[in-house]
Amino acid sequence: MDVSQYLEIFIDETSEHIQSLNDCIMNLEQEPDNKDTINEIFRAAHSLKGMAGTMGFKRMQHLTHDMENVFSEVRNDKVKVNGEMIDVLFQCLDAIEGYLETIKSTSDEGTEEHEDIITKLNEMLNGGGAAAPAEAPKAEAPAEAPKAAAYEEKFLDAEFNDSDKQAVKDKEKEGLKIYGVTVYVDQKCLLKSARAFLVFKAIEEIGSIVYYNPSSQDIEDEKFDFDFNIIVATDHSLEDVLNAAKGVLEIENAVGREISSAELENEAGNDVAAPAEVTEETKNVPQVKTQAASTGNKAPANKQAVTSRTVRVDIEKLDTLMNQVSELIIAKNSLVSISSAEGAGGQSASFTEQIEYLERITTMLHESVMKARMVPIESVVNKFPRMIRDLSKTLNKKMELVMSGEDTELDRTVVDQIGDPLQHLLRNSADHGLESDELRIKRGKPEVGKIFLNAYQEGNNVVIEVGDDGNGIDTQQVKQKAIERGLVSADQAETLSQKEIIDFLFMPGFSMAKKVSDISGRGVGLDVVKSNIEALGGDVEVKSNLGEGSKFIVRLPLTLAIIQALMVEIEDEKYAIALGSIQNIEDIPASDVKYVQAKEVITLRGSVIPLIRLDKMLDVERKDPEAEEKKTNLTVVIVKKGDNFAGLVVDRLMGQQEIVIKSLGKYINNNKMISGATILGDGEVALILDANTLI
Repeated sequence: MDVSQYLEIFIDETSEHIQSLNDCIMNLEQEPDNKDTINEIFRAAHSLKGMAGTMGFKRMQHLTHDMENVFSEVRNDKVKVNGEMIDVLFQCLDAIEGYLETIKSTSDEGTEEHEDIITKLNEMLNGGGAAAPAEAPKAEAPAEAPKAAAYEEKFLDAEFNDSDKQAVKDKEKEGLKIYGVTVYVDQKCLLKSARAFLVFKAIEEIGSIVYYNPSSQDIEDEKFDFDFNIIVATDHSLEDVLNAAKGVLEIENAVGREISSAELENEAGNDVAAPAEVTEETKNVPQVKTQAASTGNKAPANKQAVTSRTVRVDIEKLDTLMNQVSELIIAKNSLVSISSAEGAGGQSASFTEQIEYLERITTMLHESVMKARMVPIESVVNKFPRMIRDLSKTLNKKMELVMSGEDTELDRTVVDQIGDPLQHLLRNSADHGLESDELRIKRGKPEVGKIFLNAYQEGNNVVIEVGDDGNGIDTQQVKQKAIERGLVSADQAETLSQKEIIDFLFMPGFSMAKKVSDISGRGVGLDVVKSNIEALGGDVEVKSNLGEGSKFIVRLPLTLAIIQALMVEIEDEKYAIALGSIQNIEDIPASDVKYVQAKEVITLRGSVIPLIRLDKMLDVERKDPEAEEKKTNLTVVIVKKGDNFAGLVVDRLMGQQEIVIKSLGKYINNNKMISGATILGDGEVALILDANTLI
């Protein structure tokens, strides 16, 4: 049976089980006797084994089967959890993850047997004196053989409604044979509904199924025991039908016989009379059975509310939908532009109303698509506790990771690409940030170093803070390294601010590691972090106190596609500034502009804010430079980046607009001040200014 169509589901579900196992094993290391965690690990290993077996991945099945055996003995208190077992379990997870990566790229698990890990798992069983009990199920297997006698034909144990009977009659008139079939699924099967689906598929290749009991919806939702009933219309023999069902993996048996529509009439009558024959011993059973059986094909109408409320959607489909919404917004802006150009007198009130309605609808549509694309960053950060645990052992430092805000949501495309930068920052904290245990004790700090990752939403951005309570950045050492590398002269270095010195750490190839290791020292790390985050339209800021610790603050846009922006004009050029970065807009008298270190500033409500003259920054050619200098008032857009503010001096404000961000392409993407472009309603292109870079 071809199971390739289930590969994507297998990959998604296996990833979830691996993450669940990661979390559980981490918990188990802290609480070795926690029965709930032990049971959860057993169930996850059992599920992985069943899924791998279903897909035909025998090596993965073998490994997870041995994991399951170990935890079966742990559950029965025959094997104790210890540090060595935890290490082996993490090796198992790495091996399973390796299989999964190979499956993703080749649709096959590869040839790696992982015999060393399997040997260690079996040694645990033998060491715990559990080898004999582990074999026990095999010895008991023959006892199940007599069960064949108990395979009953249950396909008539239901109440058939008129449409069911008519469907069978219609098939009889076509000259087809009608078979009632009861299918028994293996009691150890994990994916009953998947097995049932494969049975349906196999039988429908030689006939058609005219009746399900329980209903097809209940079977799909796994609301049945380990058997289900169908009535099949076909021109094939009964043997062909039964063999088709029994040919599916984990189907224990299938029994049936030829029936007629007349039998359905009789059975319907018998079912009504059945309660009269109930004995005292079984008086509750028929009521339950009749209720379950009576669902027939009518169940879906009543059960819609309890079906799954989620659906997996390929990200490419959402990308396509987002592009179409983007084009719709451009078309809407164009209509609004035409409407404005015509003037209020040239348009009827109903036309204006429809334009406003279209604006509301497109905005709501955009928000809906954005929500569909948003996923919690939990999917990325969940793997970090395990990474810190491994680093703790490798570096021989005691450390713990404290995370908050894992449910903060980001655009799926951002989440997919933020994992590596965050991983670099955490490894940096573990290796460079935290001191050795001895030094921490000498400094009066807790022996266990603390690394933290906090995420939260701030306006139209998501902020992720990664830091530690370690040594902090020694700016004197960084400065010395920069001088050694010829990046700056000794005289110039003396005038550098702390921020300018820390910025050296983000330069390609710059490393403060004393020696090269698997963790750091190759000069690849913070430069990758910076470039990756800037590619996503974000930025990184560093705060550090020597002896107290460091904090890297990563700001990322919620979306990369459509934003609300303030449109401004400088001379005849139109520019867009993301509304999320704007604090307020001020009309400032030119006389209020002061100078600090030869740079223009204004004082606003007790704060000194530097001014950025956009015309000079963007090399805009002035038609009348003298008129500009004589201006008595300046229009200033106050923008914010973290705790820092700046005032952007513009000529005119054009108002707020929903804009679609278009990439500038690789030929002109070297100017970091410009984060993209947008198409305006009149077809003009306006550049989007990156306030973070300007600051």
